[in-house]
Amino acid sequence: MKTFVGFVLGFFLLTAALLSAQQGTAEPVAKLASSDATPDTASQPSAPQLQQRDSRYHLAAGDTFDVSFELSPEFNQSVVVQPDGYVTLKAVGDVKVTGQTVPELTQTLRTAYGKMLNDPLIVVALKDFEKPYFVADGQVAHPGKYDMRGAVTLTQAVAIAGGFTDAAKHSQVLLFRRVNDQWLSAKIFNIKDMEKRRDLHEDPTLHPGDMVIVPKNALSKIKPFIPNSGLGAYRQID
Repeated sequence: MKTFVGFVLGFFLLTAALLSAQQGTAEPVAKLASSDATPDTASQPSAPQLQQRDSRYHLAAGDTFDVSFELSPEFNQSVVVQPDGYVTLKAVGDVKVTGQTVPELTQTLRTAYGKMLNDPLIVVALKDFEKPYFVADGQVAHPGKYDMRGAVTLTQAVAIAGGFTDAAKHSQVLLFRRVNDQWLSAKIFNIKDMEKRRDLHEDPTLHPGDMVIVPKNALSKIKPFIPNSGLGAYRQID
């Protein structure tokens, strides 16, 4: 039994050291798997272009908007974006609109109705659309998808999700952020150190669609292999 406990203790210390060495490092930008990827990667960039994404809302399936014609009210209508990305318009038929911003949608409708109306004046008003959100997963009390009502920081997101569990590793909280349709950026934040220093200057503000993942600490991973009689001899390390 002493040999077994010594082995477990040594494994625990080695695991803790490895995790400690990783603190403060940022994960490289990871590429998402694509169904239409081809073996030829010569034309693909070796790294994503980290450009500021368009902050305007882009239409998605299930969104609803009103279309108003200032001079031709008989064409006024409420439209729902179908699962395939198309909408069905009066006197025009099906038009694909997913991914478009409101200004782009307005121009699309003007082009479609311009075939029958002279320079139509069209106003588009969004009614029901996907609200900004973030996702919290891992060692938080209530994992899930949460609406963003105003600015939300990383520490606030954890609090909204119910706070850390006893098995959480506060010092290596992962923040995943979509860069474009093929790339995600990933970074590690040491919330334990922020709270210890009582300094939240490094607490990032989340973007809509961000994912926060809290991993398990070292003790929680090996705890099932430690005899109950020996638990009192160990202190939880985060």
